[in-house]
Amino acid sequence: MTDRLRGVRGFAAALVLVGPAFASAQDSKSAQLAGELVKLLESMKLDSAAAKLGGDQYVGALYFPGSQLLVVKARYAVPERMDVQLAQKQYKDIYIDLNSASVPASKVLIADLGANGLFARRRDNQFDTADVGGKSYAFDGDWGKAKISEQEYMKAFQASDAEYVRGLEALVAQLKKTS
Repeated sequence: MTDRLRGVRGFAAALVLVGPAFASAQDSKSAQLAGELVKLLESMKLDSAAAKLGGDQYVGALYFPGSQLLVVKARYAVPERMDVQLAQKQYKDIYIDLNSASVPASKVLIADLGANGLFARRRDNQFDTADVGGKSYAFDGDWGKAKISEQEYMKAFQASDAEYVRGLEALVAQLKKTS
């Protein structure tokens, strides 16, 4: 075997080993939790869930079976009202209040099309969106359309996915506690 052929084979082997590292930067950390939340909602025959994150922060979810999961996380000016609604399992009301009457600068809204976690690129001809800190992101893989760099795009995706994970963890824990 020539040195050149060995070099080509070595390069190809390195690509096989490094390729997954590039892919992992785009992987969804929320996919497993979104699936777990969907299973809980379906088994409990619910279309919504809510939980307290701490202090005056809450998270609410609205589930459309087979199509999407909408999750909003925000601070609420009257936490006592949220606590009462949470105790009464008025999850849909909490979602609506967080989406419309929360502290605007604190609001994070995730639209998970497919209800399968956030993904950085278009999948099955659909893409997820996030509104974080007053900015909207469409995770369709077209950062040029958004007039941001690929690095900024991936940073926004990772931050959105982390926020989503935090909300999903609280929602799953709440439903497990009440089941």
